Amino acid sequence: MNVINKMIDLGDGRTITLETGKLAKQADGAVTVRMGNTMLLATVCGAKDAAPDVDFMPLQVDYKEKFSAFGRFPGGFTRREGKASDYEVLTSRLVDRVLRPLFPDDYHAEVFVSIILFSADGEDVPDALAGLAASAALAVSDIPFNGPISEVRVARVDGRFVINPTFSQLETADLDIMVGATADNIMMVEGEMNEVQEADMLEAIKVAHEAIKDHCRIQQELAEACGTTVKRVYCHEVNDEDLRAAVRAACYDKVYAVAVSGKAKGERAEAFAAIKDEFKAQYTEEELAEKSTLIDRYYHAVEKEAMRRAILDEGKRLDGRQTTEIRPIWVETDCLPGPHGAAIFTRGETQSLTTVTLGTKSDEKIVDDVLVHGKERFLLHYNFPPFSTGEARPQRAVGRREIGHGNLAHRALKRMIPDQYPYVVRIISDILESNGSSSMATVCAGTLALMDAGVPMRKPVSGIAMGLISENKGANFAVLSDILGDEDHLGDMDFKVTGTKDGITATQMDIKVDGLSYEILEKALAQAKEGRMHILGKITDAMPEPRPELKPHAPRIETFTVGKEFIGAIIGPGGKIIQGIQEKTGAVISIEEIDNKGVIEVSGTNKESIEAALRAIKGIVAVPEIGELYEGKISSIMPYGAFVEFMPGKDGLLHISEIDWKRLDTVEESGLQEGDPITVKLVDIDPKTGKFKLSRKALLPKPEGYIESERPPRPPRPNSGGGGGGDRDRGRSSYNRDGGGRRGR
Repeated sequence: MNVINKMIDLGDGRTITLETGKLAKQADGAVTVRMGNTMLLATVCGAKDAAPDVDFMPLQVDYKEKFSAFGRFPGGFTRREGKASDYEVLTSRLVDRVLRPLFPDDYHAEVFVSIILFSADGEDVPDALAGLAASAALAVSDIPFNGPISEVRVARVDGRFVINPTFSQLETADLDIMVGATADNIMMVEGEMNEVQEADMLEAIKVAHEAIKDHCRIQQELAEACGTTVKRVYCHEVNDEDLRAAVRAACYDKVYAVAVSGKAKGERAEAFAAIKDEFKAQYTEEELAEKSTLIDRYYHAVEKEAMRRAILDEGKRLDGRQTTEIRPIWVETDCLPGPHGAAIFTRGETQSLTTVTLGTKSDEKIVDDVLVHGKERFLLHYNFPPFSTGEARPQRAVGRREIGHGNLAHRALKRMIPDQYPYVVRIISDILESNGSSSMATVCAGTLALMDAGVPMRKPVSGIAMGLISENKGANFAVLSDILGDEDHLGDMDFKVTGTKDGITATQMDIKVDGLSYEILEKALAQAKEGRMHILGKITDAMPEPRPELKPHAPRIETFTVGKEFIGAIIGPGGKIIQGIQEKTGAVISIEEIDNKGVIEVSGTNKESIEAALRAIKGIVAVPEIGELYEGKISSIMPYGAFVEFMPGKDGLLHISEIDWKRLDTVEESGLQEGDPITVKLVDIDPKTGKFKLSRKALLPKPEGYIESERPPRPPRPNSGGGGGGDRDRGRSSYNRDGGGRRGR
């Protein structure tokens, strides 16, 4: 067994160790990456040949976390890891987006990258190591790859940048981004920020790139030690250069004319398709069976070249706009009667219908990942149905793209929800049209819908997607504001930026070319800010501030705290008390212990039900006071008196002698029955037992001629040396029913 180890020094006392030759030796490449007690295994397997007629890179990246890595059992009935969590999907996407552009253009064999978290310590964040692990596995394999790459997380904590921060450090960070790069070029950036400036984000990218350069150097040393610097020979494309030339000669001028015509998406697509069909019409069906795939490939290259040349040479985009021009925007709020908030945001041919639902504590999302478990109170779900692009196909389960786009919009908006906001908030963005960035439309529509719902956002947020067309390693370039779908597909960069008037809140960037300079990035950020401010102006023109009141059908919530000692009394035995209050009032009540206090949330659809529940709860937590009057209910009758629930969860004894001024031999003589309402006065609290003594007599007028009798001495108890007992009537007084005289007992 030839085990090879390499170490990366992070410069702060921490190290990352790469090891190969010990585990998963039948894979084409396998590397374990360890930092502290966090360890991942990355493996890569590539098919020897490409499938017929495949002219793309069929790459699959899967990141999985084992619950055993952190000594936990999975949830659910099977107690087994199931489908990938959102966190695992997002981590897989982070790695995929950096690896995919670096495979050779003519390499079309299937490649599967698997990254598994086998050990974790709960402090180091494993997703920051996933890209390094995947690239190292490719480096020690013979699969063609123009790497190595690495990914690092950089956060700004207390004003300084930290590479691969811990979970605890991230809690106080105002900037948290993941950066993927080769030793020479930035490939991917994604993260969230607390309204930071463009210069701060650019500086964070530079800090991350310096760390990545060391990671790439160590991987090259690892590959040399393994002898895998020479990659496998392959032939996945057979080209016909005469046919390539014929396609260009026959189609380029026609395609260019369409590219500068400014046609709408549908007309443009039909015009491009007609040019290709016209070229194919010269061939027989037998000839097309052989040439059709090649014609499609060469024609796509012609489209790409024509679009890029139109922008670089004439400054003309596919829809006729200038490079800095934003498409027309129209918005509508309060557009649906049912949701608690709703908005339509339309920018050009991209449209999002977004709704907001306000919920209670019972609506919180339970997060049960391997290293992150808790509750989420702000949710954003993004849906991209096929009809939004005119596709005739069924809509299936939520895909990775939808999870990724929804996560970006979630990051853009979440810091604008006030701390301690009592409602659980769910945003749903349904994309109804798409030709450009639908995730940025989601951010804008989400802002409008939140304000329409009456959510007191700190500040409105807007977003924009930027593109890039460049040549000669950036010597000639054009930065495009508010890119179209085709400009994303055929261009060199997709750079999404969201923010308020005071700074950036989230970003996502994918770069598809080598040699992108920081100067170009700086220009793109500056141009993006101008676009964001323009779009933000459209948002605030439509809705300057959140509605002052919630919609009439939105739930109302009251939140307050009580002493920890009252939690049990409010819940009651087996939940009897709290369930009874909910059933009686129609309100929904939740209670939990936080910081040694009971935090109570009362919600309902109308004010009356909430107030009734509040009165009941406050009655439980109120401290009974001697001399106060209480509206109670007789809970049981005994020979010596009645027990009265004078406050929720609190019973006191109304002794038979305190029911009336007249003498009673039985409680029944008073006419009192179980369940009767009764007003009583709290006359005493036993300091030793805490028992409550009540009186109804004290609230009745004293009868005329009534004389208080003196208590007679107690007779001695049998077999006792003194004291004595007496019946329950000793010391009682009554009055002569004829109105005169007194007699004592």
